[in-house]
Amino acid sequence: MDDITIRPAEPAELDVVARLRWRWILENGDRPVTTQEEFVRHFVDWAAEHGSSPRCVVVVRDGGLIGTAWPAVVHRVPSPQALRRASGDLQCVYVIPGERDGGVGGRLPEAVPARAQDLGLERVTVHSSPRAVPAYARRGFAPSPRLLHAPVGRTDPYP
Repeated sequence: MDDITIRPAEPAELDVVARLRWRWILENGDRPVTTQEEFVRHFVDWAAEHGSSPRCVVVVRDGGLIGTAWPAVVHRVPSPQALRRASGDLQCVYVIPGERDGGVGGRLPEAVPARAQDLGLERVTVHSSPRAVPAYARRGFAPSPRLLHAPVGRTDPYP
């Protein structure tokens, strides 16, 4: 696994990242509402528009992208105890099927909280698939009785 690199995505790689996102949707049995090429164009434009947050992180092996994660930074209301506050939300963690169950995907949740401390984030949350919950728990993610959510619209939370 030493030939794995985790780093920020480069703008020229966003079309590949978009194709990984497309692949993930198909893998989960979901039906796209557009063509793949239209989605890729929209995704690349969206990523350029939202360049500061979320920040795409990629997993690279032998020059090929094999996984992604999107740590989004959410700026929080200032407090008298902390004038600058922010939290992170780990989104869209995906590793291609042939690279799963070998520890590659586990390196993403390790890398993001380490970077979160550099960014001054108070915490990092993740909305996980049931299959990945144990992997996140092994890396320090834990349930919180104070973090609640209210689904709006779509009832299927994955992906």
